[in-house]
Amino acid sequence: MLKKMGEAVARVARKVNETVESGSGTLDLAECKLVSFPIGIYKVLRNVSDQIHLITLANNELKSLTSKFMTTFSQLQELRLEGNFLHRLPSEVSVLQHLRAIDLSRNQFQDFPEQLTTLPALETINLEENEIVDVPVEKLAAMPALRSVNLRFNPLNAEVRVIAPPLIKFNMLMSPEGVRAPTP
Repeated sequence: MLKKMGEAVARVARKVNETVESGSGTLDLAECKLVSFPIGIYKVLRNVSDQIHLITLANNELKSLTSKFMTTFSQLQELRLEGNFLHRLPSEVSVLQHLRAIDLSRNQFQDFPEQLTTLPALETINLEENEIVDVPVEKLAAMPALRSVNLRFNPLNAEVRVIAPPLIKFNMLMSPEGVRAPTP
């Protein structure tokens, strides 16, 4: 057990060092068995956090993200959080004014994260395979850059299915009513 934990910590450290050394603007911590974003990473990345435009935290065990995460990486353009246990976003997500794409698929959202509707550059929202019933269609329709919202495999209510199509100018992906996600 301790050996596996040590390997996981070493893997995260290696990936963070790659980000700092390469200056690539990408931090990829996918599949690192993270239950939270490691606090020590903020200190290591403090001089390059403004240059990071893509963070991937996919397929971990994250239950939440902190406001510090959002404010530290305020220049993000893409955030990949699919395959975690997230059920909400901190209100500070509103500081991500440059965010163009967010992937929250395969998480545990029951409510649509409405803070996303305040982001002016957001083009793509992926919430596939969550438990979302209601969607703020009017707020989404008012988003200037929005091009695509993926809500497949969510138990959307009938009202959303009827109201959304005439109001929206973007692509909204929905599964047929009653269709559930295939089990892995």
